[in-house]
Amino acid sequence: MALLQISEPGQSPDPHQRRIAVGIDLGTTHSLVAAVRNGVAECLPDDAGRVLLPSIVRYLEGGKRQIGHDAAAAQTEDARNTIVSVKRFMGRGLADIDHADKLPYDFVNGSTDAGAGQGGMVSLATAGGVKSPVEISADILATLRYRAEDTFNDDLYGAVITVPAYFDDAQRQATKDAAQLAGIHLLRLINEPTAAAIAYGLDNASEGVYAVYDLGGGTFDISILRLTQGVFEVISTGGDSSLGGDDYDSALADWVLQQLGLQVSTPADKAAARLAARACKEALTATESIAYSAHLAGVAVQFDVKRADFEAATAHLTARSLAAVRRALRDAQLSPAEVQGVVMVGGSTRMPQVQRAVGEFFGRTPLTNLNPDEVVALGAAIQANQLAGNNTAGDLLLLDVIPLSLGIETMGGLVERIVSRNETIPTAKAQDFTTYKDGQTALALHVVQGERDLVQDCRSLARFELRGIPPMAAGAARIRVTFTVDADGLLSVSAKEQVSGVEAHIDVKPSYGLSDDQVAQMLQDGFATAAQDIQARALVEARVDADRMLMATQSALDADGDLLSDMERAAIDALMAALRSQQTSQDAAAIEAATQALAHGTEAFAAQRMNRGIRAALAGKNVQSL
Repeated sequence: MALLQISEPGQSPDPHQRRIAVGIDLGTTHSLVAAVRNGVAECLPDDAGRVLLPSIVRYLEGGKRQIGHDAAAAQTEDARNTIVSVKRFMGRGLADIDHADKLPYDFVNGSTDAGAGQGGMVSLATAGGVKSPVEISADILATLRYRAEDTFNDDLYGAVITVPAYFDDAQRQATKDAAQLAGIHLLRLINEPTAAAIAYGLDNASEGVYAVYDLGGGTFDISILRLTQGVFEVISTGGDSSLGGDDYDSALADWVLQQLGLQVSTPADKAAARLAARACKEALTATESIAYSAHLAGVAVQFDVKRADFEAATAHLTARSLAAVRRALRDAQLSPAEVQGVVMVGGSTRMPQVQRAVGEFFGRTPLTNLNPDEVVALGAAIQANQLAGNNTAGDLLLLDVIPLSLGIETMGGLVERIVSRNETIPTAKAQDFTTYKDGQTALALHVVQGERDLVQDCRSLARFELRGIPPMAAGAARIRVTFTVDADGLLSVSAKEQVSGVEAHIDVKPSYGLSDDQVAQMLQDGFATAAQDIQARALVEARVDADRMLMATQSALDADGDLLSDMERAAIDALMAALRSQQTSQDAAAIEAATQALAHGTEAFAAQRMNRGIRAALAGKNVQSL
């Protein structure tokens, strides 16, 4: 008798088989991989039992490399070839990197030349050749992939990789490219705060509004989420992509060197100063005073640092994080008192001054009962297990958001927003546009990102053209522009002329991302310059309407000018001249008044043109037959 196997809907066709899916936290300082085993998410250790993998790669001659702990041991002796915190370079140009002169690396500015960075992304010259941040990240991801495959003694089906909520489109694409280069089937990119919320929501059965404060080695994120049974809705998000533990290290090192009156110049000294500051920072978490010890310029340096000194030297960094928290709460239309709990994520949240500042701001003790280094990977593993189709404790619904508005350029250099910031993703939004001139057969589309009303104040993402539009009168064509943001937060744009069906499409892959402070600055500028932007937009719109009116009037005169008497023609010409003289004015109201005057002055002419058109259409026809 044959045995029958029965599968529940959504499960593997073979119940005894299971797809190996993992969650990967690709961090600035450390990276780790987690998976669901026996119904519980857990981090996977290496052969030595270590869960954390330092996000460090050392390149040697002959194509050799060291990754993780072996590379970390060589930071001071071979600083130029030992790449630390590569996550901060993902999707960046050289101009976007803060204090590049303080780093021990030989940067190669991105270009299209062979061996250099692709499309503007910075690269690093090493003993193993020029390496892009994508390649370096791929080496780290591949190491974690091998760890997972060795643990399960099976091939990896796929992975969910986490990224900071404030990663822009270029940085997300760079992470996606790194996964592909590492031979990993990417199931999804999810935001780090969302992954942390998954871990807390399932492990603690939490419900309500929570804030996720994520301070890692190189980036800071704040997300406001509403947690219900199986639903994780991001209400708002914010952060600073150039704020993290590395900045606390740098601030402490600068302060100590200032006290000692020293300057460092060599790669080895820069690395030694930074490592000594990190060790000092970590020790001050548990003690009130510690000696800063380093070998700089061949001399042993020692300086006693008190916790109060460290807190004073880094107070501006903690204040920067709280400013982002205030913006996120304002976007969510919530007060700190309405937040039920604050989840602390990232190793840098262990600093006492950070925990104290967050607790005082929200008026409650932050949640720290899950390991801040591991919580993101655990949440990603839970999501990966579901996406792989394995049997899970319950379905998850992730409702993430995009950090900045997306739109296109319209006439006059204005931005027409199509997808607003904090819009839930995945999403698709469409809007209809038309042509500007008679007989126009092509339309250039410029995709931008930002919160300002003028294109010049926003970030350009991509340009493409829609060709083959049938010649029509201005305003007759109907072109539908559709923005699609997928579950990974990546953007694609399409444009379709509704009558003819001609279509153009582009997957937005900008050459490199926004500068470190640009995202936060965009939001700040959007609030600070709102009144100025409204005035500027009104002026541009008035000028565009005036130009359109002049073009339409001139076209009518060219076609049917014989209907007018000399006096009528002179009156219209005078109104057109008056409007042209006002076009350069800075007064939107004056331009609008001149446009209205021309419109009113041509009403009789428009009626005469209509009568001629009707007579021409009816000539030779019997009224009874119509």
